[in-house]
Amino acid sequence: MAASAPLPGSQDLSTLHAKLQGLLQFLREALGISNAHTVDFYTESVWEQLIDLPPETVLKVLKRSTAEAEARSLKERTLVDAARGAGITHFPKIFCETSQRLVSVEAFALAAKYYSIQNLGICTPFEQLLVALRGNQKQKTGENVKPEEFMNLKKSHEVQAMSELISSMADYYGIKQVIDLGSGKGYLSSYLSLKYGLKVYGIDSSNTNTHGAQERNRKLKKHWKVYHTRSKLDISELALKMAKEKKMQDQNKNEEDIEGICNNSPVNQEIMCTSAFLPDFSSSVISNIKTQMENLRVYSHREGNLCFENAFSLTDLLPINAIESTSSSQIPKERMSEENKGRRKTTSKSNESNIYSPLTSFITADSELHDIIKDLEDCLMVGLHTCGDLAPNTLRIFTSSSEIKGVCSVGCCYHLLSEEFENPYKECTQEKWGFPMCHYLKEERWCCGRNARMSACLALERVAVGQGLPTESLFYRAVLQDIIKDCYGITKCDRHVGKIYSKSSSFLDYIRKSLKKLGLDESKLPEKIIMDYYEKYKPRMNELEAFNMLKVVLAPCIETLILLDRLCYLKEQEDVAWSALVKLFDPVQSPRCYAVIALKRQQ
Repeated sequence: MAASAPLPGSQDLSTLHAKLQGLLQFLREALGISNAHTVDFYTESVWEQLIDLPPETVLKVLKRSTAEAEARSLKERTLVDAARGAGITHFPKIFCETSQRLVSVEAFALAAKYYSIQNLGICTPFEQLLVALRGNQKQKTGENVKPEEFMNLKKSHEVQAMSELISSMADYYGIKQVIDLGSGKGYLSSYLSLKYGLKVYGIDSSNTNTHGAQERNRKLKKHWKVYHTRSKLDISELALKMAKEKKMQDQNKNEEDIEGICNNSPVNQEIMCTSAFLPDFSSSVISNIKTQMENLRVYSHREGNLCFENAFSLTDLLPINAIESTSSSQIPKERMSEENKGRRKTTSKSNESNIYSPLTSFITADSELHDIIKDLEDCLMVGLHTCGDLAPNTLRIFTSSSEIKGVCSVGCCYHLLSEEFENPYKECTQEKWGFPMCHYLKEERWCCGRNARMSACLALERVAVGQGLPTESLFYRAVLQDIIKDCYGITKCDRHVGKIYSKSSSFLDYIRKSLKKLGLDESKLPEKIIMDYYEKYKPRMNELEAFNMLKVVLAPCIETLILLDRLCYLKEQEDVAWSALVKLFDPVQSPRCYAVIALKRQQ
């Protein structure tokens, strides 16, 4: 267990409630924009209903460069600063009081920015938390694992950052067991096990994912076999180089003794010999090699086997049969002693706990971990991009299980959350909902709506750096909806078109393929009628682009609401000593970048 260190300060429940109050005041007016579906954009005249501005004006403001944004009027900047200090906002009029339509894009963007997680000051800095968890201990580096060799760059970025935090949390409590909910194909679980020697149970509801995780684990073992072999080759090359150097040193010494020109200083003599025979190495490199050679000699005497102590420690994280044993013929004139074999076998058995075990189970808020994990002990519960209700259920299991000492949860797929007040007149036996969780929002009977939760998944940072929205595909889909309504009399269609846009060569091709997939007779529509719809709406394509930009700007506010709800829920629990939101990832690489973290009191 790490030496005790004060954890970073985090805002109390009353402060969070005050921030929620202001956020709800803004969203009560703005949520209509997020809840409008772009599929119905033309059929339901969304722009005319919600926006009282030309699309050119909206796009001009929202696409304003960073330099122009910084040069906003002093009045606007002062307004934000005052609001931040007072904890309340009095923004200029954003929506018309009578029509409820948007009348000020500048004020809208200003308010949306104010109510983002970063601006509200509710995040704990990642590095600050790591320092507090480690106390006076040195940073734990773990094994030299390169995740980018077996996962893509996005996943590698996520796994490395989250694993470092989880390892520090485990050290803080002095525990070794980790439960990874929604583990998928086991990227995070495998890395925690391999790099930090943690015993990880990865639980996923999909048998396919569990089998995929097992297969990935098998490939990882093969990967580390290669690593193991390379380490041996490097050591063998170093030993051969050292042997040649020693032989040349001896020859030189004999010549010097015979000629009587040897310098009386042993230190100088050593420097002369090495510099003469290794001209391409610097003195620091030579010194390092000599140190390694001395370690090699010491360790080879102890082990009876030619290897460095840290070269093969990675295999100690795996069971005895995880990596195929290297044939003794590959190490000529060296045999592993029976004592050494016994020691390696014992070490492997003792470290079998430090492995990744994928399991299949559907997790709910009421899941009993003892029924899933027979050797459950004090542990951490984690989840990397846990989908829908699994993220809030992770927090509920954390608060209800005495064995779970800490939780680190990064959620995603907000549109799949169950909402308690979304269908108030529909009878339902469900007791525990994905949203809301905290008492404050339950008392407000707050509901976002599915479309708004879907909007919360939009990535503002990616759009800001030029990774724009797929406007044309959205435009095609919205026009298709109008064709379906006018020509087939269908106002609502439950079937999805899917990814037909990427397989279509033109608008006409898109419409025909979509109608066919929807089971509608596309032959009844001549080409001219289809293209007439295209010509009718193309001049209004900028409306759709501008509207989607408004949704993107508003997206962080809805995510803030969902994450604040989870944080407030944790603050309400008596046995939770500390809880906070932490930005773990670069939002351009990984838009769902915030972790909900909580720690129980140390015993």
